[in-house]
Amino acid sequence: MSLWETYSAFANCYGGVIILGVKENKDGSWQMTGLENASKLRKDFWDTVNNKNKVSVNLLTDNDVEIFEENSGVIMVIHVPKAKREQKPVYINGDMFSGTFRRNWEGDYHCDRGEVLAMLRDQPEETTDMKILQDMPLDVLNSETVHAYRNRHMAYRTEHVWERLSDEEYLERIGAAKLSARDHTLHPTAAGLLMFGEEYKILYEFPEYFLDYREDLDPTIRWTDRLQSSSGDWTGNLFDFFFRVYGKIVKDLKIPFKLEGITRIDDTPVHKALREALANCIVNTDFYFPRGIVIRKDTESIVMENPGSIRTGKQQMLKGGISDPRNKALMKMFNLIGIGERAGSGVPDIYAVWDSQGWKEPEVVEEYGPDRTILKLSFLKKAAIKNGDKKMAIKNGDNDSVNPKTAQQLERILKYMESEREYRTKEMAEILGVKESRARALISELVKRGKVQAIGKNRGRKYKKTERGI
Repeated sequence: MSLWETYSAFANCYGGVIILGVKENKDGSWQMTGLENASKLRKDFWDTVNNKNKVSVNLLTDNDVEIFEENSGVIMVIHVPKAKREQKPVYINGDMFSGTFRRNWEGDYHCDRGEVLAMLRDQPEETTDMKILQDMPLDVLNSETVHAYRNRHMAYRTEHVWERLSDEEYLERIGAAKLSARDHTLHPTAAGLLMFGEEYKILYEFPEYFLDYREDLDPTIRWTDRLQSSSGDWTGNLFDFFFRVYGKIVKDLKIPFKLEGITRIDDTPVHKALREALANCIVNTDFYFPRGIVIRKDTESIVMENPGSIRTGKQQMLKGGISDPRNKALMKMFNLIGIGERAGSGVPDIYAVWDSQGWKEPEVVEEYGPDRTILKLSFLKKAAIKNGDKKMAIKNGDNDSVNPKTAQQLERILKYMESEREYRTKEMAEILGVKESRARALISELVKRGKVQAIGKNRGRKYKKTERGI
């Protein structure tokens, strides 16, 4: 692959480092070959990266290109950052569709037309589900689904100011309909069609639209239960899919109920985490991509797959704090009925709940060509720490490693905290899914180790990561 193809590939994924002046040997080791006239090569590089006919956008600063000399040999190191969503696709040779590359575990590969179009769809702040469908009348939306949604909204927000609105006015308020400047009439938005339309009408706008739930609880039967949007015996829209599938995935949860006074509370943190995961899968789907949403459940796990890459990037998604859904209008509709309210915290919350249950850590997988995001949630218990590991931990002075759960919670706190930002105990408790008293004890341990600094006193106390904690 050429330097510029690799530049495009790194920019369109998570960035990377290009080293000129070395070669890889057959045994996997590296050998310096050196560069001739490195200063000229560096000038030629900058001239080319700033040439729009060669490279669509220059992402580099002066500090990203370095020259190193060793044993009379010279190498050039180029640090390519990840491009922002609005800068993608980064392409070469003036041709977006033939000059866009990406990186996967095999190396650089040429993006097909669908992948390039997906990057273009992700550029604007106004997401594709906000689009007004001017050729469709409002009656393409299923009235029973609309009323079911309204009932859930009013149950969640009793005596809401929108309760007395007509269906047309209500749909406009929630983003399911917009007034057209062309004919001054309300038409459904893409989000409204996806949420409340019937499957065969959704296919007019989204030909690749497909929802699939598969349940495999008996090895002697191929599927113990299956729900598909194309079956024709239900609406096939997102609202009905969400609540039908949610009921199925929580049905066999072996989670003890709690009592609040004498009232039984069945809605546990695990239930909330599964709602969050399912909503997150839906609102981040690229409905123009093939294969659709697939939810698979067996006796040991639940796997949720959706078409589309992770807009914030995997690392930021796991860290939380930034919400950038692919379908903002759909996100708003779920928020209005109490699902996915805490923007940007969904995935860290899921990890925290799984950790509190002692289950294996969730796994997020990204696939390309076509783009696909996979969340794997296991109900298997984490393997207990071996005695030899305990002894080694004690010998090294890391006493709380004897308790794997505590060690993981401490690690999660440090991973979540950003340098120079201050945090309250309450925020850490929410992230971990524990009581404030437990969060306070964990943070005190990190303060004792010198990895976190306490700022202020008593109720106003906040915490900041130190250099040792970075």
